Amino acid sequence: MTQALTFLVSLSPFAVFIYLLLKKNLALAKTSFVTLGLTLALAFFYWRIVPQAAFVSLGKGFFVAFDIFVILGGAIFFLEILKRFGVIEAVSYYLESFSKDHRIQVILLAWFLENFIEGTAGFGTPSAIVAPLLVGLGLAPLNAAIVSLFGNSSSVVFGAAGTPIRIGFFGLESSSVPFYAAMINIVGLIVPLFMLWTVVSHRQDRKKLFWEAVPFAIWSGLAFVLPSILVVPLGQEFPSIIGAIIGVLLVFVSTKLGIFVPKNAMTVRPEEKLQTKLSLRKTVFPYGLLVLLLVLGKIFLSGISFKIPLINHSISAFNPGLAFILAGILVVAAWRKTEKLVLRTAVFSLRQAVGPFLVIIAMSAMVQLMINSGQNFSGLPSLIAIVAKTFETSWLPFFSPFVGAFGSFLTGSATISNLLFGGFLAQAAFELSMNSQIILALALVGGAAGNMIALADMLAAETVVGLKNKEAEIIKKIFVPCLIYVLLAGIIGMVIV
Repeated sequence: MTQALTFLVSLSPFAVFIYLLLKKNLALAKTSFVTLGLTLALAFFYWRIVPQAAFVSLGKGFFVAFDIFVILGGAIFFLEILKRFGVIEAVSYYLESFSKDHRIQVILLAWFLENFIEGTAGFGTPSAIVAPLLVGLGLAPLNAAIVSLFGNSSSVVFGAAGTPIRIGFFGLESSSVPFYAAMINIVGLIVPLFMLWTVVSHRQDRKKLFWEAVPFAIWSGLAFVLPSILVVPLGQEFPSIIGAIIGVLLVFVSTKLGIFVPKNAMTVRPEEKLQTKLSLRKTVFPYGLLVLLLVLGKIFLSGISFKIPLINHSISAFNPGLAFILAGILVVAAWRKTEKLVLRTAVFSLRQAVGPFLVIIAMSAMVQLMINSGQNFSGLPSLIAIVAKTFETSWLPFFSPFVGAFGSFLTGSATISNLLFGGFLAQAAFELSMNSQIILALALVGGAAGNMIALADMLAAETVVGLKNKEAEIIKKIFVPCLIYVLLAGIIGMVIV
């Protein structure tokens, strides 16, 4: 009876979290803090946690969240500078003018541009930026939202400069997770096929239009996922960013040579013709500068860290957010714009980053409490060890991507999904003598797939294209592709573990 009660008590924070978020439609930040409050109460009154362990848990929660606050604030600052200077529109213009084929234009924007934006900013920004551009290309608003959500998937494995791993698996052994995740994520090469079908599905000759562009779609998928694997040794900050850059260059060259290009061009009259006053060199400059600063920071700062007394935590001197901030400031200086622009953009970025910062404070502190609840006066195992028992099955490699996908659907973030479920999966893998880093990588890839149907991203994509209350219709169109992605990852998991 006592064991059953303890198990139910251990599950209660998750039950409350899901109930408040899905049933009561409470904001994610409020839901997170209510759940943290419940977990804290259980830790003190049921587990009778050592007070010092609770203090350490809350302290680590804050500093982990502050790490992502710098990353996200810097990423938004950089992206906002580019938007205000018209760089995003210029990138879209050059991608669109590269080919007259509507299918190629859509894949270039929704696949390569979104992958790059995810690598630099993440947190729902890719689909929110690209969806209106797709409408401008002539896609119906609903299809534009769907295609943009497809695009916000594969690159989520590495997210905003490695955030899903750096923050999501904080405190867990994850040094090999980037490599395993990149290898498993080769299933992501099928995403451009989903985009392609959505683009042509309303046409009478859709089968012909689809099949003649399949080689280009598969090639586009490979052109991103393979370079992503190759650059993993540089660090988890780079696969999405450099993978997208190398991928689009490979596709540019192959298209110019007529390789994998559909024989008959599919043309659509766009709603508006994209224009830009920026030269190609000026358009590329900010991105090249950012990559250079990230590489230099990784080389010279990654080995330096600062210890925080009392909570046994250290902060790395290399935070990708600092590279984003410096790149943004240097772009403003190089283009001789006013200091007021920097100040206005900085204020905007801070405001935008506060929401995720608060959510991750609560979620990270909650997870740390669950881990450290084993340091108690009650003699009970830690909450995380108790819940991990539910995952102890030989089918764990198959189910891990589904857990990750559910977490992203629920929270709107692969990073928060990893914070929520990573500890349980790692503990279960340990108990089953499985490689915990492969299990975490599988959950991460599942989280990337689940990002397609993330409620928060869906609402953002709807809003920017002028739609309302179309969630059910969007999920109906995206659910099967998401399921295929997750199933393939699960099958790979069963083979390699």
